[in-house]
Amino acid sequence: MATKTTEGTETGTAAGTGARKDDETTAAAGAPEERAVDTARPDEDAVVSAAEGEGEGETEEAAGDKAPSGVGQGAGAVVSAALGLVSLSGGWIGTVASAREQLVGQLRTSSTASVATQVKEVYGDAWHTTALWAGLFALAALITGVVVLARPAFGAPGRPQAPWIKSVAWAGVSLGVIGLLLAVLKYSDALLGLPSTG
Repeated sequence: MATKTTEGTETGTAAGTGARKDDETTAAAGAPEERAVDTARPDEDAVVSAAEGEGEGETEEAAGDKAPSGVGQGAGAVVSAALGLVSLSGGWIGTVASAREQLVGQLRTSSTASVATQVKEVYGDAWHTTALWAGLFALAALITGVVVLARPAFGAPGRPQAPWIKSVAWAGVSLGVIGLLLAVLKYSDALLGLPSTG
């Protein structure tokens, strides 16, 4: 009987050990699956957070596209004012064009021509050329200033134009109007016309 008990104990121990090994094998086999599932979860979270980050970036880009900075309008206002100042002073191009016209007048006029013809060809045409270039600069200043002032009507409705941009643009428009008026008066000889030679 003792043998039977010992055999039963040994058989039970062997069966228990086999059961434990089977459980450990099953647990070991199940662990990688659980690990794989746990490893997959952070990846899903990373994908979700990356997608959210992309969505926020797209929203910020869309908001950036809708809200212009106004740099172009400011630059246009400054250009308008600068062109207005050039129209009043004549500018380098006007001076060069006037000197060229004076040289052409001297070459075309003979020494036997009357004094009135010489004055008109040499000085009158050069004066008119200066007035013409000043008028072109004044017109460019006027158009640029008006475009800058009218730009907000075609832009984002809720975005007001910066006050300094309006001020500089109005200065450019004013200088353009004054320069255009002076150019017309100079070209028509109403202002500083040629002296009488008779």
